[in-house]
This record gives sequence, C-alpha cells and structure tokens, in this order.
Amino acid sequence: MEFAHSFLAKEILRDFFLPPGLFVLLLALGLLCWRSAVGRLLCWLTTAFIYALSTPFVAGWLMLQIEAPALTHAALEQIDAIVCLGGGKRFGAHDMPHEETINNVTLARLRLTSRLQHQTGKPVLLSGGAPVGGIPEANLMRDALEQDFHTTVRWVENHSNDTRENATMSAALLLPKDRHILLVTSANHMARARRAFEAAGFKVTAAPTDFTNREALSVRSFLPQASALYSSSIAFREWIGGVWYWLRE
Repeated sequence: MEFAHSFLAKEILRDFFLPPGLFVLLLALGLLCWRSAVGRLLCWLTTAFIYALSTPFVAGWLMLQIEAPALTHAALEQIDAIVCLGGGKRFGAHDMPHEETINNVTLARLRLTSRLQHQTGKPVLLSGGAPVGGIPEANLMRDALEQDFHTTVRWVENHSNDTRENATMSAALLLPKDRHILLVTSANHMARARRAFEAAGFKVTAAPTDFTNREALSVRSFLPQASALYSSSIAFREWIGGVWYWLRE
C-alpha cells in the first residue's frame, strides 16, 4: 500500500510537470493574473508552446534528440541473453480472457524480441510488474510471446515497477553468468534504460524499436495534432527521467 501511494504521487507530479498538464497550470496562472502584463504574456507564451509542441515538425525534432540508433547485425555477436522491458498494458480489454492485455508499445517490443530470439537463439527475459494493479506486465508479455509469436521465454521478472527496478531485478536473475544482454525497449526509452542496466552491472547492446512515425514534410507538419503533442510529452518525460537518474547516482 505504501508503494502504491508513492507510485501514484510520482505519476500525479509527472502529469502536471509534462505537457499538457503543465500547460493547464500555466494557463490557469496566466488567467488568474490576466489584468497584469505578466499574466497576459504567460497566456500567449503558453499558447505558442502548445501550438509548437503539437506540430509534427517540432515533435519529430524533439524525438530525434532522444531516440537511440537502430541495431546493427554486427552488434548481435557474443550476447548472452535478450531482455525485453514492458511498456504498459491496457485495462478494459473486453476481447481478452482477463480483460487485461499488453498495449501497442509493449507489442512492438515483443515483436522485435521474437525476431531477435529466432535470429540468435539466445534465451529471453521479460521484465515488468504491476504498479497500478492487476496482472503483471511480464506475465501478459509471456503469454503473447509464446502464444502469438511462438517464442520461448526462460525468465519472467514480474515485480519491478519502474526502469531502475527492471534493471536491478533482472540482474538478480541473470548476473553474473549472463552479463552481456541485448536490451529491447522503445527507441525513446533506450538511453534511460541502458543507463539503468549498465549501472546494475550489465554490458548492454541496445535493440531499440517503436521509432517515431516521420512522414514527408508537408503543410500538415506545421498543423497541431494530438499525436504530436503526445510525442513531445514523451520527449520531455525522458529528459526529466534522465535528469532524475543523474541526480540519484
């Protein structure tokens, strides 16, 4: 219960320090001070930031700054194991037996994990707990990987609640024997995940996936879209997460 409260508090703070929650707070502050020049300026600046971060052009540029480069075939040599991190799940999945299932982010990670396992023959570890309750992500990931992708899973780490715990709890299962891992996660999450796993004692070869969609430049690249604002929010989340890890080291 104590961890649940701590996790909820962290998520609420994150929601209000990232777009769009941050913009709601800034606009509210600007409206409260509307009669002053500072209040009106804050409203206009916040509106400009909302517009900019909602355009695919700006969001794409932000994601380019944080996404890891794609895996090369040469990097597959001499790895000991493949570690795939959970990227979230969905409740209310009425088409599934327990009404819970992996989300699309996790699905993309599992697809690459399956391909890499069949290509290398290396054993797979899945990592992901249940910080918001229900079935642990790693359990749902195992079911999907084995039933839908016909890929064998050797280890299931289903108690971690964040990236740092993904790393430390995976280390307890793999080290010291399986030190050189092929780490599968989203391209935008790789820098932070790699840092956590290297701190836990692993040698990491990055296998990023789920890269940001980048359509050809057009008029629509400069028009606001909800998906672009979401991508911008992810970029800010990873930057803040990286700073947080740096402060804790």
